[in-house]
Amino acid sequence: MDGRGSAPAWRKSTRSSSGACVEVAPRRDTILVRDSKDPEGAILTFDRQVFAAFIDGVTRGEFDLR
Repeated sequence: MDGRGSAPAWRKSTRSSSGACVEVAPRRDTILVRDSKDPEGAILTFDRQVFAAFIDGVTRGEFDLR
């Protein structure tokens, strides 16, 4: 439970095959993120706009190692 009365609906990419993945759970105003290998571990919470900017940066290659 996340304090809102319902358990988050976790999901991970269908392209995930190695097990080294994160899972996301969209909520009303936030996106929750956790390590798929440690579902009882820490949960990170991001504002939807911040998370969208992160995904945009990943898509554009902003974080690629050079």
